[in-house]
Amino acid sequence: MHNIYRQDLREKAQILRKNMTPQEKHLWYDFLRDYRPRFYRQKPMLTYILDFYCPKARIAVEIDGSQHFEENAMLYDESRTQELHDIGIDILRYTNRDVENTFKSVCLSIEAAIKEKIN
Repeated sequence: MHNIYRQDLREKAQILRKNMTPQEKHLWYDFLRDYRPRFYRQKPMLTYILDFYCPKARIAVEIDGSQHFEENAMLYDESRTQELHDIGIDILRYTNRDVENTFKSVCLSIEAAIKEKIN
């Protein structure tokens, strides 16, 4: 069994929680904060910090800024997604633009994925 919680990343996660992007704030305060089953923000897992994580459904939600479309970042994200998938965590990825322009669709997509995993 993997030790999936990284205590040493706790301080960094706390800093990230205090400095969320506008898109992360929007998704958190206007949808995920009160969603059930519960989500956590900036959750350390393996060697990563997940933007949002729902342990009951084992789903992470990642909000990607433009830097995620650079080649090195894309390779890193692909590797990260595979490592998390290998321990049973699915990743839902949305762009900042998705959150800004199609917020309701993002929320419906997350909700559908959660329902599929826990039902």
